[in-house]
Amino acid sequence: MGFPLTRVRNIGIMAHIDAGKTTTTERILYYTGRSHKMGEVHDGNAVMDWMEQEQERGITITSAATYCEWRGHRINIIDTPGHVDFTAEVERCLRVLDGVIAVFCAVGGVEPQSETVWRQADHYRIPRIAFVNKMDRVGADFWRCVEMMESRLGANPLPIQIPAGKEDSFNGVIDLVRERLLVFDEATQGLKVTDQEIPDQFRDDSTAARARLIEKLADFDDEVMECFLEEQPVSPEMLLRAIRSATLQLDLVPVLCGSAFKNKGVQPLLDAVVDFLPSPLDVPPVEGEDGKGNPVQRKTSDDERFCGLVFKLTSDPFVGSLAYVRAYAGVLRTGDKVYNAAKRKQEKIGRILRMHANKREEIDAIHAGDIGALVGLKFSTTGDTLCAKGDAILLESIDFPDPVISVAIEPKTKADEDKLAEALARLTLEDPSFRVRTDPDTGQTLISGMGELHLEIIADRLQREFKVGVNVGRPQVAYKETVSVAAQGEGRFEHTASGRPQHGHVLLVVEPLERGMGVDLVNGLDPEIVPEAFWPVIEKSARDALDAGALLGFPVTDIRIRLTGGSFVEDSSSEQGYGIAAAMAMRQALAEAGPVLLEPVMAVEVVLPEEYLGEVIADINAKRGRVQGMESTVPGRQAVRAHVPLAEMFGYATDLRSATQGRASYTMQFHRYELVPDKIAETIIRKVRGIL
Repeated sequence: MGFPLTRVRNIGIMAHIDAGKTTTTERILYYTGRSHKMGEVHDGNAVMDWMEQEQERGITITSAATYCEWRGHRINIIDTPGHVDFTAEVERCLRVLDGVIAVFCAVGGVEPQSETVWRQADHYRIPRIAFVNKMDRVGADFWRCVEMMESRLGANPLPIQIPAGKEDSFNGVIDLVRERLLVFDEATQGLKVTDQEIPDQFRDDSTAARARLIEKLADFDDEVMECFLEEQPVSPEMLLRAIRSATLQLDLVPVLCGSAFKNKGVQPLLDAVVDFLPSPLDVPPVEGEDGKGNPVQRKTSDDERFCGLVFKLTSDPFVGSLAYVRAYAGVLRTGDKVYNAAKRKQEKIGRILRMHANKREEIDAIHAGDIGALVGLKFSTTGDTLCAKGDAILLESIDFPDPVISVAIEPKTKADEDKLAEALARLTLEDPSFRVRTDPDTGQTLISGMGELHLEIIADRLQREFKVGVNVGRPQVAYKETVSVAAQGEGRFEHTASGRPQHGHVLLVVEPLERGMGVDLVNGLDPEIVPEAFWPVIEKSARDALDAGALLGFPVTDIRIRLTGGSFVEDSSSEQGYGIAAAMAMRQALAEAGPVLLEPVMAVEVVLPEEYLGEVIADINAKRGRVQGMESTVPGRQAVRAHVPLAEMFGYATDLRSATQGRASYTMQFHRYELVPDKIAETIIRKVRGIL
């Protein structure tokens, strides 16, 4: 590999849309010598935004992987999307990363999607550093951003830099650890960095900020505490050691600042990645289960047996399907045979690639702690574990949210029909938050995703990438169903086929659960009445029946199924009989348990000038929304947070534009499923059943 594990960093760059993630990544690639020209998002020539759809819209849609070198370290970087419709992309990348740079806009501060990705990083316990970008913009406020990190994210930020000036006068950053001013030469596009004495005008601020830094660090480091109490000077080396330790323990988040677009502050950010973020050896050994469900661990070492996680699949026009893998232990070489513990299949590694956005470089092997792309996998999908032949370790998979919006899609011509099915199958494999199903009543193909933009991109890719002509219908809400009362169901199946009798008899009860609880199956069967050999098929059939509810055929959730009894007949009871009986019992129970409709409710945040506040809140209330709170973001502007049913949010961008003369913006993301009010449910039921 050429780099010892202590000199490897696997990091991601995450943020709200338009905070400057991709621009920051482009500067990192330029200053590390990986690119010879700076790409710009607004010009559509950013290396990391290589898809046509990304270049046209100026946003990141798919996470792109690359690598670079800095101060003798290899840094593997994944640039993640900021738009809420592509949260699944962030989720699967964070699952395999060791550290993260969280980018914040100095004007917008902590925005809604910043919170979402921060919570995802909390879930995986990933150490992170924060970069307050766009310090040159009008309205930039470094300290307000730091305060918002505390109040909105519950973080413990530790500013290790402060800006030298702001807005038009922003000309560099003050390094509080070494007490120096760093100025970035505009003539060399920021390549030349000069290290200067701190000017008198910033001396008081930097002294006070450094004192706060030492005081905060003293709570987490005994050596710093001793110097602080005895009023002894604290050396930069001691501070760097203490900051690294507190960052790795998730006690503190070092905060840096700059302006990536103006080429200021990126090299110190790279230094912070090397100094403070973990190497693969700094993270705990990966944990999984063996074939019998017992916990097992693998240390990050080439000497261990190979173990890796497939975290992303993509279709590549030149090499076919690419599987991105994080190697946690051992070495994987070209031509090796590996075991997919999730699918229980053997795979052969055709080629191994190191990716640089959409460019690829062939390598012989990936080592423990590294990230690479594999060619030739036939059975593996996102979240699968690959391990050495003869091994059976299964790592924790990746959970993806359910889609909340659907559209009907149909091929334009007969020739497009077969191509459409194949293209949709490939897209489903690539994107676990994208689903395809056929409506049992109309026979239409429905595609479901996380939002209107998500489905718009899918339709665009079908036409451009897969050359399939499609017609797309209007967006529809992905409703679900649940039950309101407990009910019993009985299924009895008696049938004779080819002279052989088939028997199945199942008793069960369904009960409502609280919102968000999902599906709980309790097996209370007595093995003396129904033999254990038939339990798996009964459980599977009961769960499968939840795919289509009794009310309108939407999936059923927030329900407990209790298998209570049945009967067994020697020589005629069969798996097929019990499977059909369980499905019959479920249909009966669901029909009698007071089926009700659930709708997705979105967490919406609207940022607007104060003078339009009354009008916007009245509109939210009219959309069946509930305002959760308001806060002033910058003087004269308010952020309104509300929960609004998705069904009411179609076309909201136009409504908001006309209500605020185009001066407001909004973001929304899935919050949870809630009951549809009776009157509205009646209208939906009549419409779906074609009565209206």
